Amino acid sequence: MLRATNLRTTLIATLLEFAFALAPGRGFAAEMADAIYHGGEIVTVDDRQPTAQALAVHDGKILAVGSLDDVMKLRGSETHVVDLAGKALLPGFIDPHSHYAMALVIADECKLFAPPSGPGKDVDSMIAALKQFAADRKIAPGEEIIGYGYDDTVMPQGRLLNRDDLDAAFPNNPVRVDHVSMHGTVLNSLAMQQYGFSAETKAPPGGVIVRKPGTNEPWGLIMETAFLPILEQTPRMTEQQEIAATKAGQWLYAEAGITTAHEGLTNLAQLRMMKRAADAGIHTIDVIAFASIFELDEIVAEFPIAAWGTYDQGLKIGGVKITIDGSPQGRTAAFTTPYLTGGPGGERPWSGELAAPKQTIDAAVKHVYDLGVPLNLHANGDAAIDAFLQAHEYAASGDLGRDRRVTLMHAQFTRKDQIAKFVDYKIRPSFYSLHTYYFADAHIRNRGVTQAMYISPMRDAIDAGLHPTNHTDFVVAPLDQAMVLWSAVNRISRAGNRIGPDQRITPLEALKAITLWPAEQYGEQDTKGSLAPGKRADMVILDRNPLVCPPLGLNELCVLETIKDGRTIYAAGADTPSAQ
Repeated sequence: MLRATNLRTTLIATLLEFAFALAPGRGFAAEMADAIYHGGEIVTVDDRQPTAQALAVHDGKILAVGSLDDVMKLRGSETHVVDLAGKALLPGFIDPHSHYAMALVIADECKLFAPPSGPGKDVDSMIAALKQFAADRKIAPGEEIIGYGYDDTVMPQGRLLNRDDLDAAFPNNPVRVDHVSMHGTVLNSLAMQQYGFSAETKAPPGGVIVRKPGTNEPWGLIMETAFLPILEQTPRMTEQQEIAATKAGQWLYAEAGITTAHEGLTNLAQLRMMKRAADAGIHTIDVIAFASIFELDEIVAEFPIAAWGTYDQGLKIGGVKITIDGSPQGRTAAFTTPYLTGGPGGERPWSGELAAPKQTIDAAVKHVYDLGVPLNLHANGDAAIDAFLQAHEYAASGDLGRDRRVTLMHAQFTRKDQIAKFVDYKIRPSFYSLHTYYFADAHIRNRGVTQAMYISPMRDAIDAGLHPTNHTDFVVAPLDQAMVLWSAVNRISRAGNRIGPDQRITPLEALKAITLWPAEQYGEQDTKGSLAPGKRADMVILDRNPLVCPPLGLNELCVLETIKDGRTIYAAGADTPSAQ
């Protein structure tokens, strides 16, 4: 009897051990691995198991994470064993907010970012870059030339680009130079004619048209709602061009280590184009599109809400986007106090403007809430944030604290009192710490030291219990996740000023803000954002571990390889796809 009892006990123990090994989340299963990674620093971004010696992948998912001895038990005759050689393996970066569709067109545009990201240090430098671009592309007379990334805040002595500069340099070509905020542009005379602007053109509500001094002639920036008709007239690509541009655009994201991209304000034409590319089966990354509130009815008629929230060949519609104000560096964001430097057209006093009347914003938010889909909002100035919070109180009356998957994009000039409402109302801010480098010096001039020091208050948000994300807003700023980490951890401006050092966060928190927390933002935390068994094998290999790298060296991290669903989609040194 004793012997039978011992045998039964041993058998039960063996079965339990086997079941334990197969249990979800424990990391080991009967399948053999397709690939095993070891020999480097594996940063899981999983608080339950922050580091590991090895990681196994099977069928596009993470099979096991753990000790080298245990993971190697999953090695089969066909397993590819990857020695990281001291490099770092991390979750693939998840883009909380950018303008993916713009990535598909800028390959045929001239990059004019200010140094160190581009050549646009002054007007002459931009003109020279545009001329070289036109020569390299053999652009014929009459063909349009488009540049992007013009940053008026860094122009020496305030000497801004204007229509006359472009006319003198390009008398035979329409020229359009888009502002770094992507909320405006400068046109030459031929482009003015092409897009229908003249002295008789009136700025619509929420729009700005800078005039030549002493005249009504459009001369400088055309911003916000006045810029929208220009965007709407952008020529459509052929289907062959769409395929090529999609490959090139997704390569830009993969090159930055990004495995999930965000399209932050999608019109119907863009959505159709993105759907055609996805249907062609060429996606290498996942793309999440947020439908523009301006065309929501048309989009819903063609893309029913029942199909939203589910990937179809790498593309899904994630929800709706509402824009409430403009750009702080463009001086069109809405504040409760005036700009120290006036408006973009010399307006004084000038506090910026909401993109629409308050009643319209209220109605739009309620409409999205009633649809029951996630909502992204663009709000930079504190008045715009107030306007959204009031819209939430109107639209969610009686149930203010229910999680509606709302993300407040940029939230640049959040006040401390507004953070408490983010917590109470389950609003996730997606901050923009790159402004502490690229635009903080302009914010100091425009808004004053005190307010500028508190931009993107990630420390206070995290301490309040929020999980903020951190984005590039590409193409406003470059796709550079290393710089995103660096800016959140260091908060140092282009001029070397420390911008609100009390709002610095740790490297691990900065890493979560571009991995795990964006996965939560999209409701994908069970499948993405950390290296854990059962999650998709979306990974990036860096030359160093950002958690032990000196903080001031974070911007020098290099992406060596990007892996999507277990397959390499980018490797350093590989040829870049052409957008042609």
